[in-house]
Amino acid sequence: MDRRITSAYTSVPLGCRGPRAGWGVLLFLALYLSLDALVSQLLNQIPTLKVVQPVPLSTALIREAVELTVVLGSTWTMSKVMRRRFSSYGYAARNGGMRLWTGAAWGFGSLSALVLCMSLTGRLVFDGIALRLGSALTNGLGWALVFLMIGMLEESLFRGFLQHTLSEGVGFWWAASIVSGAFILWHVHNSDESIVGLLSTGAGSLLFCLSLWYTRSLWWAIGFHTGWDWGQSFFYGTPDSGIRVQSFLLRQRPQGNPLWSGGAVGPEGTLFLFPLLCLLCLGMRLWWSRSPKRPSLKLSRRRLLFIK
Repeated sequence: MDRRITSAYTSVPLGCRGPRAGWGVLLFLALYLSLDALVSQLLNQIPTLKVVQPVPLSTALIREAVELTVVLGSTWTMSKVMRRRFSSYGYAARNGGMRLWTGAAWGFGSLSALVLCMSLTGRLVFDGIALRLGSALTNGLGWALVFLMIGMLEESLFRGFLQHTLSEGVGFWWAASIVSGAFILWHVHNSDESIVGLLSTGAGSLLFCLSLWYTRSLWWAIGFHTGWDWGQSFFYGTPDSGIRVQSFLLRQRPQGNPLWSGGAVGPEGTLFLFPLLCLLCLGMRLWWSRSPKRPSLKLSRRRLLFIK
């Protein structure tokens, strides 16, 4: 029989492995959002740590380190509540390091292919190098660390605890659809974001969910996320979902219709991106397919209400 923890304010049903999926998701969101709001308010009290564009490297390093700590701390806390290992939320992998590096290579390579396509069609024009060698190396390493933290933060937040726990309630692919919708909302507040950019963000989220489905861990997605964002913001100097950084390697400017040039959104705002994502999904299928038991898309009322 289920036990219940009862207080003056709540009654949380428990199964043999902790709170059921729906309660777990609500508890995680309450914990994370409360801590994130508190931390953001504290950081914004420091003038040098306020979010401004273009984003300085020093500001990004501190803010992302703090925000990543909040996400990982919330996940660790919920792992204790849910009676699970912390590593079970996408961090366990024998070859995690290799997944991370290959993911980063695929992320940067895929972005480079997209940028090349935009350049060859005249939608992106380069105007030279913006940094000297020493500054390029220092800033390149600094931004690599920033985007590694961002990759860990966003993958852990959306495709870590939430994806894992929702999957127990409604199935993997329904959970993937929900977290991808939430991932779109996460980017709505970005300056200069567009409808195409938001749709590509949701499609990219599904791509990361597919990598989780095949590899059983977050490490490839974290690597891809890192390589892609580093390539956009630092190496090619383009906006990343409408956000620009202060120091970047190459000077460039979009040209022509924003539907193809990306405009102020950057490469994630161009229609060229969608065929690339389809090719990546096909590549995953051909390379990683192992014929596991596929989760059902059938969604019963009991599962929707997270009732076992």
